[in-house]
Amino acid sequence: MSNKRIDEPTGVETVGHEWDGIEELNNPLPRWWLIILAMCVVFSIGYVVVYPAIPMLNSGTKGLWGWSSRGQLADEMAQAQADRLPVLTAIGGASYEAIMADQKLLSQAKAGGKAAFKQNCAQCHGSDGAGSLGYPNLKDSDWLWGGDVASIETTLLHGIRSPDDAATRTALMPSFGKDGILQSGQITDVTAHVRSLSAAAPVDAAAQRGAPLFAANCAVCHGADGKGNRQLGAPNLADQVWLYGGNQGQVASSVTRAHAGVMPAWSNKLDPVTIKMLTIYVHSLGGGEKFAAPAAPAPVSGTGNAKP
Repeated sequence: MSNKRIDEPTGVETVGHEWDGIEELNNPLPRWWLIILAMCVVFSIGYVVVYPAIPMLNSGTKGLWGWSSRGQLADEMAQAQADRLPVLTAIGGASYEAIMADQKLLSQAKAGGKAAFKQNCAQCHGSDGAGSLGYPNLKDSDWLWGGDVASIETTLLHGIRSPDDAATRTALMPSFGKDGILQSGQITDVTAHVRSLSAAAPVDAAAQRGAPLFAANCAVCHGADGKGNRQLGAPNLADQVWLYGGNQGQVASSVTRAHAGVMPAWSNKLDPVTIKMLTIYVHSLGGGEKFAAPAAPAPVSGTGNAKP
């Protein structure tokens, strides 16, 4: 206390502490700041009592009001579901023909399908359904299993090579190089022939040598003209739509080591109305084919690596 003095530059009394020539000025906190601090302390105590705040071993304090952000979210979700219920009921109870004929119901089904698509499908097919290398483009007209609503619905329900669905669509193409069915030179020739089917490459000597190899090994599924077979899940090789790439190296890679992409079966993950809305939305993306009433076909096995 004896070291207190008035600091000449500021005119403020020091507190009497000094360290290496540095002294502390006695500047008390402003009264308004202390008042706000006291109010914050009182508010915090009230908040802890009223709202969930203190973590416990297995949960936390629930507060006197019993409110929680999770509970509020659950209530809002339940209300949103109740608001959508009439529309969902209408879509669920209507046939595809009836939905297609009702523009309002069709618009609502597309909107619901779009939301479900972005949540469940966009990760692979892209937000606009255009796909990428190894992931099918749903906007073109090239379909492995068919692009009418019946085929799309079946694909959504049972997936492609989905291990948890006995009725999943299954198409298995031999790995002609890995399994030793064809030699390296033969794979080069078959590749040349396959690419010539879509005019992606000329019909040169290699393509001519590959033609009989294709007829002996590939035509049974893809057809003599390479246009595929949907009953077997064999892709059309005569167009220029390629799931895994259509250049020389990419086609040769597919022949050497066949691809076996997997799509989940959504029947045990999504409710029937969501499946229906997804079917309608995917069908509307631009590649949907003429309407056909849904009728789930028996699972088949074949070869191919194109769009589901």
